[in-house]
Amino acid sequence: QVQLVESGGGLVQAGGSLRLSCAASGRTFSDYAMGWFRQAPGKEREFVGGISWSFGRTYYSNFVKGRFTISRDNAKNTVFLQMNSLKPEDTAVYYCAATTYGVTSIERDYDYWGQGTQVTVSS
Repeated sequence: QVQLVESGGGLVQAGGSLRLSCAASGRTFSDYAMGWFRQAPGKEREFVGGISWSFGRTYYSNFVKGRFTISRDNAKNTVFLQMNSLKPEDTAVYYCAATTYGVTSIERDYDYWGQGTQVTVSS
């Protein structure tokens, strides 16, 4: 069992930055690939990006490439989502999730989910 807790969300102006954290507890964190998803009001949850458990290889959806960066600290059981150049359309609840597969954009491949943290970007 893995428990995930996101933090770092908030209100920011367009063009600003936020850094989300996802703290994990329970089973060995380094056994899992980690993904970030988001869900905007009235929309389906979508894959933002992810990071592999070994070598820290990262993957991003096209809409965040060059703006968002994912990293992990296995010693601290934490994964981060650094978000720069934020746009109003980035407004959503952001979730981290853990999977024993490699990084995947498919929600059902993830075994554990955090409760989400709200990110609001004002224009």
